[in-house]
Amino acid sequence: MDKDMLKKQIENMKFQATMERWPLSKSIASGESKLKVKVLVRNPDDYLRETKKDIHKLPRNYDPALHPLEAPREYTRALNAVKLERVFALPFIGSLDGHRDGLTCLGKHPDHLSRLYSGACDGELKLWDVTKRRIVHTVQAHDGFVRAMAFSQETACLYTVGDDKLIKQWKTEEADGSDLKAPVNTVLTSGMLTGISHHRSKPVMATCGEACNLWEHSRAQPIKTFQWGVDSLQSIKFNQIEDNIVAACGSDRSIILYDMRESVPVRKVVLRMRSNALCWNPMEAFIFTVANEDYNLYTFDMRNLSHAINVHQDHVSAVIDVDYSPTGKEFVTASYDKTIRLYNSRQAHSRDIYHTKRMQRLTCAAWSLDDRFVYSGSDEMNIRIWKARAAEKLGVVKPREKSALRVNAKLVEKFAHHPAIKRIQRHRHVPQHVYNSRNELRSGRIAARRKDFNVRTHTKRPQPLVPEKSKFIVSEQQ
Repeated sequence: MDKDMLKKQIENMKFQATMERWPLSKSIASGESKLKVKVLVRNPDDYLRETKKDIHKLPRNYDPALHPLEAPREYTRALNAVKLERVFALPFIGSLDGHRDGLTCLGKHPDHLSRLYSGACDGELKLWDVTKRRIVHTVQAHDGFVRAMAFSQETACLYTVGDDKLIKQWKTEEADGSDLKAPVNTVLTSGMLTGISHHRSKPVMATCGEACNLWEHSRAQPIKTFQWGVDSLQSIKFNQIEDNIVAACGSDRSIILYDMRESVPVRKVVLRMRSNALCWNPMEAFIFTVANEDYNLYTFDMRNLSHAINVHQDHVSAVIDVDYSPTGKEFVTASYDKTIRLYNSRQAHSRDIYHTKRMQRLTCAAWSLDDRFVYSGSDEMNIRIWKARAAEKLGVVKPREKSALRVNAKLVEKFAHHPAIKRIQRHRHVPQHVYNSRNELRSGRIAARRKDFNVRTHTKRPQPLVPEKSKFIVSEQQ
């Protein structure tokens, strides 16, 4: 018998013996069973490196039962992340030095992130190249203060107003500032102007001073004038969404809303103290925030002015200016307490505070249109550039580093209410005068709250309870 035939007979005998011993295998071979068989599939992308310099990929089972210490590890990682965030929190970037008098206003070019305009108390208007931190062009714009400026995206023009009762129009097309040598148009007004704002799409602008006036580019006289018993207005702003609505702050502690389509003002609310500046939320049509003399900021919904949506505290002196970020989620404030504060629009307390030893009383602040930087102008003639997020890395961030930062941010958010992480995340060093004033104001609020409680407890007919968000409102008129 041939050897190959013998081998085949032996294999057949072994197979028959196996089938007789294991009936299940016999049923599988005959196709009678419905048993499911799982097959291992290995994808090379799961364990092979893309390059030799990349790290080795290791498989991981995410079953919670196999990782009993996952929560402690995540807590430790969140704690380390929040500590590193405070270590790398270096918000100050640089200073733009060149003015000979205090700053009064800042203007952001709507189409070029690197261009910044600034006006001073001596009437000078400067164009800055922020990336190179140098002066591009300087022009004597007004006699006296440059009170405010506004951009027209439609005509690529800058409009400025000053103490000399003039509205001046400047071209802003040339990058070297050569078109700032002389104004394109000059309009002489009947009174001193303190603010200006431009419509988002129409050739219309609004100015404030003795009254609220609406102007067209082609006319030297206002097309409409609004008055409501106010001797002067400080700040005026067009709504960027409901673009027919204008809001202004009056010297009689009022906030007045105007509608371009109407012949009279629409609504008015009077606060306990005067408001210095106003800014509309660029993403929410009805929301605006005012900076007040009573050290607070108030966020209103223009549909209901009987109470504020939120009261933003923490400043210890008058708040002079406020500006929203392009996302509408945050805003920056400038105050006479020599500090800049950044607020979440939904929270009552600031998320960060910026200050330096040499920075004096703040007069203006602005948030860059790329949502990464904050500008501030102060009495000592300097414009300072800050990071919008103090610990953010400005250079190139690789994908792995970016994903690690996202994971760390989520972990810090997950454990934000743990005492150790909360204490580290909230801690800020502040100047001594701010620290002392804050404690004094806190003691005063506690004493007032205690007095109100005692009066309400021991009075037979107590007055109705007034919510905190309505106490500062004196009256509302329509």
